Amino acid sequence: MGLTIKELIPIGEKILRDAGVENSNIDAEALLGFEIGFDKKKMFMNWTYEVGDAHSESWFDLINRRAAGEPLQYITGEQYFMGHRFTVDPFVLIPRPETEILADKAIEHLRASSAKTVLDLCTGSGALAVSIAKACPRIKVTASDVSAEALIVAKRNAGALGVPSRIDFVQSDLFAGFRRGFFGKKFDLIVTNPPYIRTGDFAGLAREIRDHEPIKALDGGADGLDFYRCIAADARDFMRSGACLMTEIGADQAESAGILFSCAGFNSIEIIQDLSGLDRILKIS
Repeated sequence: MGLTIKELIPIGEKILRDAGVENSNIDAEALLGFEIGFDKKKMFMNWTYEVGDAHSESWFDLINRRAAGEPLQYITGEQYFMGHRFTVDPFVLIPRPETEILADKAIEHLRASSAKTVLDLCTGSGALAVSIAKACPRIKVTASDVSAEALIVAKRNAGALGVPSRIDFVQSDLFAGFRRGFFGKKFDLIVTNPPYIRTGDFAGLAREIRDHEPIKALDGGADGLDFYRCIAADARDFMRSGACLMTEIGADQAESAGILFSCAGFNSIEIIQDLSGLDRILKIS
């Protein structure tokens, strides 16, 4: 006779808690729901549902993967961003809630302007590009990434969310691919969430990030500013008159990143904070 949802959850929670996993109850419940195909509401309404032995064994395998530090999102293969379900895997960074601020500000800017074209630089899972395409039907989006594997995920997300024809995907190391294959192409808005973690800070990161997420999507060099230097140096060549650039930054990088863009000839640099009051976005023109 199998155990019920009510009996299984505390067992998984304890395994995760003993392994140092935060939100152990939430993750145990989420993994069981994933295994048996129940959403949160259905789980709550069927607390005494008896889980079969095969599902229980598979769920314990998932619990052990999570206890070993594998992110919940890579186990389930999904992460919600801007209310949409995105496929994620170890080739792409897991979209963060703070990046929704960048998406919100970009969409707000596009709706208030006559902009027609957007470049999402370092697109990863395509979370920004797809969210913008969904929210702004008149906008043509280009999404680029150096990783061919990431672009496969991004294309899959664009298809699943109904905007594949609205997004062009380009494999490019920042602007290098545009110089070769898209000569003369310019954009009304560039959005980017580039790698910005200092190389020396990796040892102190949570194991879920340090050991599982793609390093090349995180490592911003010794001072965390390598990608901003490159973007600041080249962005103007790909911006139409009156265009702007919005980039996510580390919470302590507003001044240093802002100086790079100022030295590159950008005159207007606005700092946008997140809900915790931390510097999170630079809006540059």
